[in-house]
Amino acid sequence: MRSILLAASLALVLSLIGTPVVIRFFRSRGYGQLIREDGPRSHFVKRGTPTMGGAAIILSAVIAYLVATLLLGPRLSPGGLLVMGVLVGMGMVGFVDDFLKIRRKRNLGLNKTAKFIGQAVIAVIFAFGAEYVADTSTNLSFIGATGIDLGPFFAIAIFLIFSGFSNAVNLTDGLDGLAAGTSALVFGAYVVIAFWQFRHPDFYSAGVTIHANAIAIAAAAALGATLGFLWWNGPPAKIFMGDTGSLAIGGMLAAMAVLTETELLLVIIGGLFVVETLSVIAQVASYRLMHRRVFKMAPLHHHFELVGWRETTIIVRFWIVAGLAVAFGLGLFYNDFLASGGIG
Repeated sequence: MRSILLAASLALVLSLIGTPVVIRFFRSRGYGQLIREDGPRSHFVKRGTPTMGGAAIILSAVIAYLVATLLLGPRLSPGGLLVMGVLVGMGMVGFVDDFLKIRRKRNLGLNKTAKFIGQAVIAVIFAFGAEYVADTSTNLSFIGATGIDLGPFFAIAIFLIFSGFSNAVNLTDGLDGLAAGTSALVFGAYVVIAFWQFRHPDFYSAGVTIHANAIAIAAAAALGATLGFLWWNGPPAKIFMGDTGSLAIGGMLAAMAVLTETELLLVIIGGLFVVETLSVIAQVASYRLMHRRVFKMAPLHHHFELVGWRETTIIVRFWIVAGLAVAFGLGLFYNDFLASGGIG
């Protein structure tokens, strides 16, 4: 528990102090956000706001995780290192994407093929490490492994969940603080889940419990780093996380879901990210099939902007929805524990 608290508090402080440094650094080099021309006109005032702020989240989380683990234990575990490796690796893919957008001075960075290749490489490395080093089950999981063994398709499933969830966070990152605040809630849920698994090893597989404490520390570090960043990213934002942050956060959440055997539960806990993604899918499908739009604009938060809701109203209400999804997901997790014979 002490290592979890140290990781969260240190990451929070580092992010609070480090993010303004990142803001000044990127602003001095003109690394500002580009705004899509077909977006809400209220966003045009945000043009030039420093981006790639996800670098502050990644650095703060990694430093806090290593310090908390090396000072208070447990020893560096393969599970914890895999999770932090995904955070860094996906962040690097996002950083290249952001940098190319800025350099080309248009809202187009890596093409879809290059981005998917980067995500696929990270997914394959993670899948190999999870299966052969961290001893993670290759079965599809909800709360614990199901009877569906993915076998040779395990790496493909990892790629799908990595790319799906990292892009889901990326789509949600369209309003000041929306993605950061929602991510903090989901990271908080995984602190609880991983620590609970660590404290109740009789109810979970050995492949989960052996790394659960390290994953709880990693989740706490990411939680603190994201909250510290949110201080500067909340409306009106002084910096955006960019693809650097959104891809890193989405990838790390997916990695934690795999290692805690809660892959399908992540769909519920991260329900807001899923809803935002589904709104884009529905919009594209409707337009291509019927030449009509379901929403005024997708993702969903832009629809409410065009309807006339204030940005802060949308953000707070979406945070409430995200919190309800997290609470429902944790409720399902705890109910499964009770149904398995645990004592409340």
